[in-house]
Amino acid sequence: MHSPLELTLVLLAAAVFGVVAFRMLQLPPMLGYLAVGILIGPHALALAGDSGQIQYLAEFGVVFLMFSIGLEFSLGKLRAMRRLVFGLGGSQVVLTMLAVLPASLLFNWLFHLSWQAAIAIGGALAMSSTAIVSKMLSERMELETEHGRNIISVLLFQDLAVVPLLIVIPALSRDPGDMAAALMLAAVKIVVALSLIFYVGKNLMSRWFHVVAARRSQELFMLNLLLVTLGMAALTERLGLSMALGAFIAGMLISETPYRHQVEEDIKPFRDVLLGLFFVTIGMLLNVRVVLDHLWLVLLLLLLPILFKFVLIALLARAFGSRQGVAMRTGLGLAQAGEFGFVLLNQIDGLNLLDPVLTQVILASMLLSMLAAPFLIQYSDAIVLRFAANEWLLQSLNMTRIAAQSLQTEKHAIICGYGRSGQNLARMLEREGIGYVALDLDPDRVREAAAAGETVVYGDAGRREALIAAGIHRAAALVVTYANTPSALRVLHHVQELEPGLPVIVRTVDDSELDALQKAGATEVVPEIIEGSLMLASHALVLLGVPMRRVVRGVQQARDARYSLLRGYFHGRDDEEDMLERDSVRLRSISLGAQASSVGRRLGALGLAQMGVEVTAVRRRGIRAFDPQDDTVLEPGDILVLRGPSEALDTAEQRLLAG
Repeated sequence: MHSPLELTLVLLAAAVFGVVAFRMLQLPPMLGYLAVGILIGPHALALAGDSGQIQYLAEFGVVFLMFSIGLEFSLGKLRAMRRLVFGLGGSQVVLTMLAVLPASLLFNWLFHLSWQAAIAIGGALAMSSTAIVSKMLSERMELETEHGRNIISVLLFQDLAVVPLLIVIPALSRDPGDMAAALMLAAVKIVVALSLIFYVGKNLMSRWFHVVAARRSQELFMLNLLLVTLGMAALTERLGLSMALGAFIAGMLISETPYRHQVEEDIKPFRDVLLGLFFVTIGMLLNVRVVLDHLWLVLLLLLLPILFKFVLIALLARAFGSRQGVAMRTGLGLAQAGEFGFVLLNQIDGLNLLDPVLTQVILASMLLSMLAAPFLIQYSDAIVLRFAANEWLLQSLNMTRIAAQSLQTEKHAIICGYGRSGQNLARMLEREGIGYVALDLDPDRVREAAAAGETVVYGDAGRREALIAAGIHRAAALVVTYANTPSALRVLHHVQELEPGLPVIVRTVDDSELDALQKAGATEVVPEIIEGSLMLASHALVLLGVPMRRVVRGVQQARDARYSLLRGYFHGRDDEEDMLERDSVRLRSISLGAQASSVGRRLGALGLAQMGVEVTAVRRRGIRAFDPQDDTVLEPGDILVLRGPSEALDTAEQRLLAG
């Protein structure tokens, strides 16, 4: 039996190494948590002992996940997507659950399955992974595509369906005579809970958070957030419902307040860490020996649900008006099991509805299907092109439409992304009489802009064929207007292959990726934060009486130097997230004491430049000198302002201050 401290250390060490390994393989961290749980669980290396010690704590991961889902639950958003959410999503969940009933008869010769157990399993198998799918769609910039909207709609309904399933499944374990009464009581409780949301909680929660926020204490705000979340979870548990339902209700309450986005950021560390712990405990439940003994059954339960869900969802998507390629991509994106499936399976196991061996087999098949999910999505285009007879034709027509827009243009600009920045750029180009072709992946935006006569077409700028169709060989420049570095690097890769001499301007958030983008071929990189600071500084200088000509010259000098004067800044607590970027340029001030070895030495003799560190200023007796010369002799009390990567700054500080 491990002590709580030993158990915590084992879990933390295993989780860190597991997530690092899966990150290196470009796989979601959740899969790393599951693999770690399998490895250290009682059925493998047994490093963590009995998972019962951490099971209750791990449930808080599900609580915070449901809270986050509640935060995303917007009645306006749901109303706008109601056809896909309740039509496509509702059909998928209901039909999957119903399909398990006849399928369960096939396993009666091996495992006795009641109809109650079959419905419960159907609910678990109907779920898909919100975490994996939404992350991969975001990375592939497919959230706004037609199949992306289909997938998100189905995932939203699945997330909502978990709430009644968490109530219905415990009722299934009761005697048939008591089941109706239990379900009726649960329905009454849900009505009471929803009434609390819409008639009492909405105004009360908003006023209470306003009172807390007015105290201007981050610590108090966080304490109040935890109190509301866990308090609602405890309340629903006391009413005989699940803690997850209470957290979901708390999220819905807060989503109607102005503090929704602040809450979402504050709760994220608790959610991610505890949810990771939950997945570790799920992995610990897996008995590898049982899986090996029933390997054929595991593989059967892996392949059949994936194939069934793929076919079912593709057919439903077709019925709701999607073309064949979109329907197949929707099915491939949702064919795997999901994290809420584990939540429901864990609940089923606790109610003894299933044979323990069958539970292990289903658990293993769900784990394997989630491991396969990233590959199904990654290669979905190749799969669709292989099996969808008309997909080649449709893509050819799309390329033809792009080419038709660019055919009459020469020395034009290719705009990648037609959001606000892309549209502002297009208007300025039109004003100067310069032609352009814009590529965007939001069909609604493309349709409205094209109807208004603007030269924008649906296309992925990260695809080689789209750039060729947009006339890259005749273009004068290409501009990436969205701040997504991985996608911009793909565009730059294709530009270097197709037209290496083409000037490319790339937008980015800050200067952390500036060098990588320039090495990839970007002619100019425009960091939003630095450009914003330039504008802020120029307005301030003008208002303080500095002549406009001098202000413009200073701004131009900073731009001509590729922002080198502005790269790096002093980091503080608010920039904790940026500390993960160890190679990003930053500023640091070093005060030299009388015992410092650098006192009395010339600045150029210290070898700081060889470390990659630049001295931007020296402050002596209240006077600051910028760009000091190498022959500057350092004196006690000098304050040096250094610029460079974090590790290089640490080394330079040690050299400067060594006694």
